[in-house]
Amino acid sequence: MTRPGSNVLVDNWTGRRSAAIDMMEIVGFSLLTALLALVRVPLPFTPVPVTGQTLGVLLAGAIQGARRGFLSQALYLVLGAAGLQFAGGSLVGPTAGYLWSFPLAALAVGWLVERGAARRSFALAAVLAGASALILAVGALWLGVSLRVLPQQAFLLGVAPFWLGDILKIAVVASLIPRLLRRSRRPTR
Repeated sequence: MTRPGSNVLVDNWTGRRSAAIDMMEIVGFSLLTALLALVRVPLPFTPVPVTGQTLGVLLAGAIQGARRGFLSQALYLVLGAAGLQFAGGSLVGPTAGYLWSFPLAALAVGWLVERGAARRSFALAAVLAGASALILAVGALWLGVSLRVLPQQAFLLGVAPFWLGDILKIAVVASLIPRLLRRSRRPTR
């Protein structure tokens, strides 16, 4: 199936879509998130490290759309449950809330991208900021429950240290994806 002029970047990569291509992309973005999880900087005051995982989540939704973005991050969680190393812990530890929010964040980004959010950098940046806020909010909420700390402390441990890095990730994705989308839509000669 072809989707000419699609707002989803991967739909413009090949002339025809197939289940096999979709599956390769889903697996590929799951493994990209795992690879980016290797970028890990522990912080001495919190169990939550700075990682590249969220860049993989944002890219999955922004490049693959809702369904494939969601599935790639759900597969990432399945691979983690099967033994693939997560950057910050496990699916039941203090950082589990961040991990569990990955498929939902990719789904939200992808859904809005499918509706045109990737056409403009500012619109995409707003969508990505919302997804990052979702990841941080769910992560900090679970962190607070897990560590039995007050919401203010959970915010200081699980949100405040990460916004600068998230802003950088958002800026990279929001500046790159609209350009790639415009180029992928140009007719080839």
